[in-house]
Amino acid sequence: MIPEKVRQVLDRHGLTPLEFEAGSTPTSEAAAARIGVRVGQIAKSILLCGKDKRFRLAVMPGDRKISSARFKRITGVKHRMAGGEETLEQTGFRVGGVCPFALEGIEIYIDRGLQKYDLIYPAAGNDASGVPIRFDQLVEITRGRVCDMGQDTLES
Repeated sequence: MIPEKVRQVLDRHGLTPLEFEAGSTPTSEAAAARIGVRVGQIAKSILLCGKDKRFRLAVMPGDRKISSARFKRITGVKHRMAGGEETLEQTGFRVGGVCPFALEGIEIYIDRGLQKYDLIYPAAGNDASGVPIRFDQLVEITRGRVCDMGQDTLES
């Protein structure tokens, strides 16, 4: 079931989530297979915690990894991945269903690599959903900062 706070954002913007059986889209690969799209079209949301104790959300193509060095250059702070409990506490969403909508007090960074797709699919607040959305809509709704934070193939 789509959380009410997410449903309100989607309704306000005329977006309709895709909903599946519970637990069917917890990873980018599973979501892409279930929706029938390329893994890169899955807009995975990763919560990070900075040395400054602030949480930031990175929204990445499902087939890319975040570059810690690039993210540090962008934000000015070293980060670590947030744990499952921290993610739930800070976002209201469990890992595997983190949604970039309806978040308060969390800066959102959106990887430019997502803009090459006509439609991308972030989760809608659970591990059984996806929201077909255009890149520009995602940026507008989340007020996210567009940047390049993905690893190059030679980075570790």
